[in-house]
Amino acid sequence: MRFDDPWYDALASGWGELDGTGTPAHLVPPARTATEREHSAADIYLEVQRSAAFRQVRSRYRRFVFPATLGFLAWYFAYVVAATAAPELMARPVAGAVNVAMVAGLGQFLTTFLLTWAYTRHARLRRDRAALELRWDTQELARLTKGDVR
Repeated sequence: MRFDDPWYDALASGWGELDGTGTPAHLVPPARTATEREHSAADIYLEVQRSAAFRQVRSRYRRFVFPATLGFLAWYFAYVVAATAAPELMARPVAGAVNVAMVAGLGQFLTTFLLTWAYTRHARLRRDRAALELRWDTQELARLTKGDVR
């Protein structure tokens, strides 16, 4: 079977019905040129990028991620600097053989997990629903632009 055979299109697209000429009817509209698809997709995504909903999702993301990242990096670099610049402080015992360096090192792990939990909670409560709605709206715009009728 040749790939340019009209029956192949019918088989590939779900058995189109004959349109009276002996060839299968197209189930989907004829394909647009690559330039038309790129142009319409670019227009859709630019429109979405300019929308208030997109700006709100990005703003919520940035308001959490930038301070959290700066805070974590400050805490990490403070640990590294203290370990190299103040070894006597880091060697000070806290309880038995456990010293300040061990507590601070474990604190690094703890803050990593807490930050991950806080990020996922923030995303779930403040961004996921808005981002999903934006995604569905974008897909609907793309579907309407392509002329899909499903």
